[in-house]
Amino acid sequence: MAAQNGKDLLIKVDMNDAGSFETLAGLRATRISFNAESVDVTSLESQGGWRELLAGAGVRSAAISGAGVFKDASSDERARQIFFDGDCPDFQVIIPDFGVVEGKFQVTAIEYAGAHDGEATYEMSMASAGALTFTAL
Repeated sequence: MAAQNGKDLLIKVDMNDAGSFETLAGLRATRISFNAESVDVTSLESQGGWRELLAGAGVRSAAISGAGVFKDASSDERARQIFFDGDCPDFQVIIPDFGVVEGKFQVTAIEYAGAHDGEATYEMSMASAGALTFTAL
């Protein structure tokens, strides 16, 4: 298996709630993480005193984030509006040569920064807001 380009891990947002996805502009670094809480069901009867976990229980979640150059593109406007409206539209995360994760996410943070001798930058964080799907490429 060959290594994949990091630039090909893309975060896309549904621009009009009709399945028209567009890559968030200007991102240089992107990340997706999956999390699952465990439910401990260990008791005095647990074999050898080892912890036991309840399969399939607990809350599952995902978080996506990105950082890059602020371009003031239509996708930036969409992300800002999602944040201020508190909406949870569909996002897609393209994992190169692996698959596409899709589902509803809430924009939980947007940060803008800039220095007098550099470009304006931004960072975004999103939290899953429902069931996600995975489609293999």
